Amino acid sequence: MTIQIPELALVILAGASSSGKSSFARQWFQPSEVVSSDACRAMVSNDENSMEASADAFDLLYYIVGKRLKRGLLTVVDATNVRPEDRKRLVQLAREYYVMPVALVLNMRDRVCLERNKLRTDRQIPPHAIIGHVNQLRRGLGKLRLEGFKKVYEWNTPEQVAAITALERVALWTNKTSETGPFDIIGDVHGCYDELCSLLVTLGYSVDKDAYKVSVHNNRKLVFIGDLVDRGPNSPAVLKLVMQAVQDGAALCVPGNHDIKLLKWLQGKNVQLTHGLEATTSQLATETEEFKQKLAAFLDGLISHYVLDGGKLVVAHAGLKENMQGRGAAPVRDFCLYGETTGETDEFGLPVRFNWALEYRGQATVVYGHTPVVKAEWLNNTIDIDTGCVFGGKLTALRYPERELVSVNALQTYVTPTRPLQLTPEAISLQQLHDALPDIADIIGKQQIHTRLLQGVTIREGHSAAALEVMSRYAVNPQWLIYLPPTMSPSETSNLPDYLEHPEEAWQYYQNNGVTQVICEEKHMGSRAVVIICKNKDVVKERFGITDNSIGICYTRTGRAFFTDKATEQAFLQMVQTVLTERDFWTKFDTDWVCLDTELMPWSAKAQALLQQQYAATGAAARNGLQQAVSALQQAGNNPDILSLLNQYTERATLSKQFTAAYGRYCWEVKSLNDYKLAPFHILATEGRTYFDKTHEWHMQEIAKFCGGEGNPMIATNYTVITLENAAEREAATAWWLQLTAAGGEGMVVKPMDYIVQGKRGLIQPAVKIRGTEYLRIIYGAEYTRADNLKRLKKRGLQAKRSMALREFALGVEAIESFVARHPLRKIHQCVTGVLALESEPVDPRL
Repeated sequence: MTIQIPELALVILAGASSSGKSSFARQWFQPSEVVSSDACRAMVSNDENSMEASADAFDLLYYIVGKRLKRGLLTVVDATNVRPEDRKRLVQLAREYYVMPVALVLNMRDRVCLERNKLRTDRQIPPHAIIGHVNQLRRGLGKLRLEGFKKVYEWNTPEQVAAITALERVALWTNKTSETGPFDIIGDVHGCYDELCSLLVTLGYSVDKDAYKVSVHNNRKLVFIGDLVDRGPNSPAVLKLVMQAVQDGAALCVPGNHDIKLLKWLQGKNVQLTHGLEATTSQLATETEEFKQKLAAFLDGLISHYVLDGGKLVVAHAGLKENMQGRGAAPVRDFCLYGETTGETDEFGLPVRFNWALEYRGQATVVYGHTPVVKAEWLNNTIDIDTGCVFGGKLTALRYPERELVSVNALQTYVTPTRPLQLTPEAISLQQLHDALPDIADIIGKQQIHTRLLQGVTIREGHSAAALEVMSRYAVNPQWLIYLPPTMSPSETSNLPDYLEHPEEAWQYYQNNGVTQVICEEKHMGSRAVVIICKNKDVVKERFGITDNSIGICYTRTGRAFFTDKATEQAFLQMVQTVLTERDFWTKFDTDWVCLDTELMPWSAKAQALLQQQYAATGAAARNGLQQAVSALQQAGNNPDILSLLNQYTERATLSKQFTAAYGRYCWEVKSLNDYKLAPFHILATEGRTYFDKTHEWHMQEIAKFCGGEGNPMIATNYTVITLENAAEREAATAWWLQLTAAGGEGMVVKPMDYIVQGKRGLIQPAVKIRGTEYLRIIYGAEYTRADNLKRLKKRGLQAKRSMALREFALGVEAIESFVARHPLRKIHQCVTGVLALESEPVDPRL
């Protein structure tokens, strides 16, 4: 005997104690699938036989069952379940989570149960209790289906149970996850046959209009989202084509509310001939009874919705919430047909609908129709592709996974809509309107952010609060914040006596992680800046949803405006935009916007307060105080103790001058825009793509084409490429670093040639910085090179800094890839605020 149960169901084992339920559960289900009342008693009381703990035990049981059903897991309840009141709460849970309740009943004779009870070693159930269980179960057996159980199996003898040879888990009809496409999903047709044929041809299909035949090419498959009929001029032709395509395996189809109303009419039910059904019934008057019977069978066999492509795609006529996807229940089917309504009607006499897509947070893309719109737009990974063809609009298809919209215009207005179609403001998308401000629920509290590069990045609650403060009080318009760059870790502390950082440690780190070639880039002593430039102001509106008359933005690593004066910022960005336009950047990269990772100089332009309040004050005090001390000691005579102090203070005075000279090299007065210099080193993204698949050398070469020349603020970054196994190249790169730092340069950044590298132990550092001796004097103080100080500093720990750098890098990549893929801005905000939150972690800021 083979028994069948749905792959997602709440299975209730019912039977008297000692009827064999637990043995049955162990034989046919995984241990994690079984929720046992005895095990729950043990959890809450340390004694599975403690009957006084039953109330708490069942509270726990119901809680576990609910959590499993919420996650879409088959769940088996091992309890006696002999009374209707015992089963009622479980049936309610099944309905709450839209799964089928299944009853497996072991209706054994009391003699069998009593004999088995005597053989039990774990506990003995009083005989009268077992007899009571048997009688209670039998009294309610005939009403199990009335209680809500859709499938019931009953066994009366141990031999019948032993005869079970297989338990088959049947896929739900909605489960088409093995169908991976590619798909062409067609919006509401409403009898517009000519437009349907035109759209299919535009999509690349061959159509025989007279034979109602469509031929599929390139392994694509059609998916119709319902409302094939009513209002339009030729509903029978649409039905014939779709029915044939489904029969041929070339198409899938879900029902719309108009299709189901037509089915009811075909079945002879009393329905009102309104909302276009009168046109369809009139057109069907000339069709044969045989066709009408086939049509009724076809419509009756349509499934409420389909889950496709491994769960990544859901197609339903009116859309579907996340908790209903892949479930089989009457409320699910109703939602698929009609959406969610308030029960009220508007001024046009039509139902007032909740816009469920506004709150959608599911991972699956949901494609739907039902509510006609002027333009198909993405909202929270959902899209309504009913563009009102029958109302004189368009018939639209979505190509999946390309996410490309293809439309044909209606040949005429067949019906005037009762409710005028709504259009979002010009150049601003529905998603941009929805995302104008971050949703606090997406960025507050403890979070686990999943990224492509790291499975989970944990954000602590306190750090999220700090990030929220930055976003709300100091950051630029959140719609610009599509990326924040990561912090950068230094190399391991050098073993050489006079160095805290040295290139040799960088070579060794990357070589140990399997990297064979690296690029060394000169590190400008500037401020990290993200620069977004658009081809024109219209692009700013269309792509970023911003209407402040700007052409772009320049912001810091913490999301704050780099320029305090907007006019200065826009004038500077205009200089960059002019160069990009003159040198044909927009055509070369087939884009109308670009996001660059850069350094903006001079350092003093952004760090003025730091200079005045910390570095300059410290340097001036040290120079003046130490010089006076040296002068006093020089006048004190030649006592050996005095001479020792004089040497010490002379050295300190010299170091204080070196400190002042060190930061002074990176400061110059800004009198005009021409005094700013921008050094881009990454082309992060343009429309439709990112450039993380390109090598760092490619980035350097491409950027150099747009650097230099009269009136161009962009400067190229010097770099060298080395093969780590080549000792001569390593020595040459080290000598270059020594030359740079001796001339007052900050140092260099070493990166693996590939932008993203997964090593033996996972993601490796995307870059490490090796700073020069004099630059580190700014960071660690004037006297850090004294032997006692350097010895102490060499014990610095890098683990926290390196971990932060990797997590921020993963979040940054995830953010900008999500923006390019046109995901909801809430996902980008989550990653961006994640970077800001990580900056709140207690890590030595000097690293």
